Amino acid sequence: MENSNIEQRIILITGGAGFIGSNFIEYLLKKYENYKIINFDKLTYAGNVNNLFFTAEHPNYTFFRGDITVEKDVENVFEQFNPEIVINFAAETHVDRSIVNPDKFLRTNVLGTQKLINQAQENKIERFIQISTDEVYGSVKPTALCTENSSLHPDNPYAASKAAADHCVIAAQNTYSLPINIIRSSNNFGPYQFPEKFVPLIINNLLQKEKIPLYGDGKSIRNWLFVKDFCRALDLVMHEAEAGEIYNVASDNFIENIELVKIILEKTKNDEQFINFVKERPGHDHCYSISYKKIKKELGWKPKMNFLTGLEQTIIWYQNHQNWLQEINSGLYQKMNEEITKNNLLES
Repeated sequence: MENSNIEQRIILITGGAGFIGSNFIEYLLKKYENYKIINFDKLTYAGNVNNLFFTAEHPNYTFFRGDITVEKDVENVFEQFNPEIVINFAAETHVDRSIVNPDKFLRTNVLGTQKLINQAQENKIERFIQISTDEVYGSVKPTALCTENSSLHPDNPYAASKAAADHCVIAAQNTYSLPINIIRSSNNFGPYQFPEKFVPLIINNLLQKEKIPLYGDGKSIRNWLFVKDFCRALDLVMHEAEAGEIYNVASDNFIENIELVKIILEKTKNDEQFINFVKERPGHDHCYSISYKKIKKELGWKPKMNFLTGLEQTIIWYQNHQNWLQEINSGLYQKMNEEITKNNLLES
């Protein structure tokens, strides 16, 4: 354990059974011996308690099943645990799903965030950290490098819901003096990511010997960040940032989707016959591009993981955890979610 002498903190993490949330919980429990982590998660299709196997019998970890859109659930978790810091990962995140059901995204990402804000304000917490996305800036050229002061131009229902949530958080600081921070990150990749997202989708499909769907001509550009680098950035924001500050968190890895597919094909010894070009979805953005100059200058953060090394580690992780993937592909993980939470964990 590191930093065992740091004073105790009670940290409420919403959406902690998801990809980045579970990675951050693992990061915190390893680094801070005295921190108590409350994981508040609805366990939607993207939540998986098997992401949290490392918490088994950990004295400083508690799972609390609840929904951020349900006021009573939010009230209960604040009353029972009295958190000092709230980190809001909870969100619907997949653009394709937002196009089919935008109402669900608005309900969770905007109204759910507002219910958390209400309780955070009422309980006078020390800090509310909103996990946002680079997609709120909209589609730009790779050289644009949007800063934290750039205008928000969301192009799809998911991005619009996240931009609206950001505005709610900022309004809470301006109106009620709620101490907040917002982190807008580029595309994360790494272990435990649900296989509807691009990197694990590629790997999973190859393991299943299935085609890889690639929108349009595959020339869309994304900026990729290894999830552990994001965890370090969030750690710094939580401990060192001044209230009210917004930080972009990104890397210098701008890669066309088709090039990323080819890299993974090469590293898994597969050929390009697995690529399947499909029609672009509505509201599809060509490129997201953000500058991380501010967090580097103010908090000393920069990405450490070499992109290809991180990608190799990620591929190996999925290859070594095919049972984890199979449970998701079959839907078994959802039954396991129900059994584990029913028998062992707290619910609202």
